Amino acid sequence: MLNKVVIFGVGLIGGSFARALKQAGAVGHVVGMGRSPAPLARALELGIIDSVGADLAEALRGADLVLLAAPVAQTERILAALRPHLQPGTVVSDAGSTKGDVVAAARRALGGKLAQFVPGHPIAGRESNGPDAAIVDLYQGRKTVLTPLAENAAADVERVAAAWRACGAVIHRLTPAEHDRVFAAVSHLPHLLAYALVDDIANKAHADLLFQYAASGFRDFTRIAGSSPEMWRDISLANQAALLGELDAYMAQLTGLRAMLAAGDGAAIEAVYANAQRARQQWGAAIEAAEAPQPTDQAE
Repeated sequence: MLNKVVIFGVGLIGGSFARALKQAGAVGHVVGMGRSPAPLARALELGIIDSVGADLAEALRGADLVLLAAPVAQTERILAALRPHLQPGTVVSDAGSTKGDVVAAARRALGGKLAQFVPGHPIAGRESNGPDAAIVDLYQGRKTVLTPLAENAAADVERVAAAWRACGAVIHRLTPAEHDRVFAAVSHLPHLLAYALVDDIANKAHADLLFQYAASGFRDFTRIAGSSPEMWRDISLANQAALLGELDAYMAQLTGLRAMLAAGDGAAIEAVYANAQRARQQWGAAIEAAEAPQPTDQAE
């Protein structure tokens, strides 16, 4: 039972975290913090949070856990503001989609209080944003990756893990570097591609005609282009090196496919498609097999 949780950012990620903790009876009081009053007022109206933190020192007093669910570019500023008021018994975590930059920001901002920061990343989301998008079961059966620091106490890591388990998540652990390499390939690159495709079509002279005939394939491929541009701008820049590597590899793949298409090499094109189909089907089957929540932490 967490007596008091403070959440910076009460939209989809932070709001769903609060809803799930409340549903599980795992928190006594949730304090919402943020840059804009309107989302905080809406979160209070919806019952996502119990109060709005007007004063940072008061909000942090007696807090068991602080979650940063704001865009990753805000991490250092928020942590620096927290540091003077951070009590020894409070653990801080984040929900950022990149970890190397977040850890570096924490080292700069927290100094001697770094041990109280346990980096994390829930692998869940929707294309909608804001408090109204928050749902109680967003994390049910989904992975949450923790990237603990050498300075972290085991009990503090477990506090963060237990909070996510209460939300229905399955805990995995990676190093920050492993995390950023993995998610550059399977999350950050797909978002970049979806945004690029929709932007390309939207800028064509006959965009209205193209969108008129776009159907389920286009919808499924581009769903994530409805996500927050600010958040994904920050993620793209924060994981720049790994994302550039994945983008270069993908461009080489496209160049190869273009050469096959230009040459009319149907057999080569079909081989690429067939390999992709097999891999996609195997991945889908593995996801279905792992849908039931697992009782113990898993290494990924």
